[in-house]
Amino acid sequence: MFELKGKRSKNGLFDRVSGFFAGKGFYIVLVLCVAAIGVSGYFLLAETASRSQTAAGPAEVVVMPTAALPTVPATSAPTPTPAPTPTPAPAPTPTPTPTPAPEPTVGPTGKAVVYTWPVKGQTIGDFSLEVVAYDETMGDWRTHQGLDLAAPLGTQVLAVADGTVSAVYADPLMGQTVVIDHDGQVQSIYSNLAGTPTVEVGDAVTTGAVIGAVGKTAIAESSKASHLHLEMTHQGQTVDPATFLPQM
Repeated sequence: MFELKGKRSKNGLFDRVSGFFAGKGFYIVLVLCVAAIGVSGYFLLAETASRSQTAAGPAEVVVMPTAALPTVPATSAPTPTPAPTPTPAPAPTPTPTPTPAPEPTVGPTGKAVVYTWPVKGQTIGDFSLEVVAYDETMGDWRTHQGLDLAAPLGTQVLAVADGTVSAVYADPLMGQTVVIDHDGQVQSIYSNLAGTPTVEVGDAVTTGAVIGAVGKTAIAESSKASHLHLEMTHQGQTVDPATFLPQM
């Protein structure tokens, strides 16, 4: 009985294996075949690529030479040559020239008259009847009827031409004043004189005669430097004294 039972066991196992392969075994065998074919193809491709790389040799890298740029030498800017400094020539020593005597001029009346400046000094107040100027002393804008000639206090004042003293008085604004008539149509008026002139009414004077001295009696011009205020008239009309006096 034992032997018969063992034979049945072996036949049963065989039958089960045979049944398994008869059912699912076909697919397992198919998968194994596909896997074998894939592995074989992979190794075949790897070998082919290795042979191609060996035959071709390593890739050659070509390095292009870089052309060297030419070196431009640096040039320095030229140093300018300083211009020679000219040596100034010594100024010539002026030679004093004598003051020439005034020459006769033709006055407005047609007569030859010698005129001179009453003092030698800078004009610090111009003649102006049409344009007003600010008066620092009076604090307003006004015309100026004469010339203000700068001169130190005590400077001698000269008659501008031959004539006769017609008035000596103290003006409330212009101070000590002397008036001289010349040929009947021209008058010269000297203001801001010192207190006591050297002439009186009726005195005949010649060109350049001393008639007084520069003072500081003109209240209306007290803010200015020491000076002589000179006015002139022609036929009763106030005129610019510079039209009568010679060029300085």
